[in-house]
Amino acid sequence: MHISQLYIYPVKSCGAIACSRAQVTPNGLAGDRQMMLVNAQGQFMTQRDYPQMAQVRAKWDSETLILEHDKFDPFRFQPTLEGKLQPVQVWRTQTMAIDQGDPAAQWFQRVLALDRPCRLVYQSPHHPRPVNPQYALSPNNTVSFADGYPILVTNTASLAELNRRLSQTYPQDPPQFPMNRFRPNIVIDTDEAFAEDNWTTLTLGTVQLAIVKPCDRCIVTTTDQTTGDRHPQREPLKTLAQFRNQPGGLMFGSNAIPKTLGAIEVGMELKG
Repeated sequence: MHISQLYIYPVKSCGAIACSRAQVTPNGLAGDRQMMLVNAQGQFMTQRDYPQMAQVRAKWDSETLILEHDKFDPFRFQPTLEGKLQPVQVWRTQTMAIDQGDPAAQWFQRVLALDRPCRLVYQSPHHPRPVNPQYALSPNNTVSFADGYPILVTNTASLAELNRRLSQTYPQDPPQFPMNRFRPNIVIDTDEAFAEDNWTTLTLGTVQLAIVKPCDRCIVTTTDQTTGDRHPQREPLKTLAQFRNQPGGLMFGSNAIPKTLGAIEVGMELKG
């Protein structure tokens, strides 16, 4: 088993950056989901309600973040820790975040065709967000603006099994989904589908990750991560419901919390 892909998502629910190497921090992979969009009430915004967010791509040029969309000029800016603090909410957790200014907010409102204001915010280093205490390893475990846990791990053999079942369901025109539908941080290449169900700790060089719970999947998995279009048959959720319906939801991938920190890279062998 080895790491086949690494991804970070600078802005929650927007495009990924593929990495050859990443630093594991207490909050997850460095640079992952440190920013997000919120509405006027400070509520987080995601592809669940705004699938067009998938069309926004991100890349770094030194300390400048470049946001791109096929139909608009790119927006370049340097995230700041000096902006106005404002209260924000991600699911049940409330915290404080740093507003990134009017130009960023206006760019997102324009490219997403929003009929109401939004703001781009950066996670405040002085206002940590706790992991769900039911699954935390300690009270000090924190997370970025990810839904609930620092790192999401998926398995290539699990995706292959899902696509095999889709081929049986739709023999004339089988959809074959890429891993980006599941928006992972770490993709593990294995020969055993859903081996992650039995993992408790992953050792990647000097880094150890505790696998704390399966990841329940939502409508975002039905969203094409290039076009923002939803699958007309709500796939892959419809097929996942046939064989991955477990207590808590339709499961694909596993949530992880770092036990030790350090660098990981594509090709690194691991122990489960």
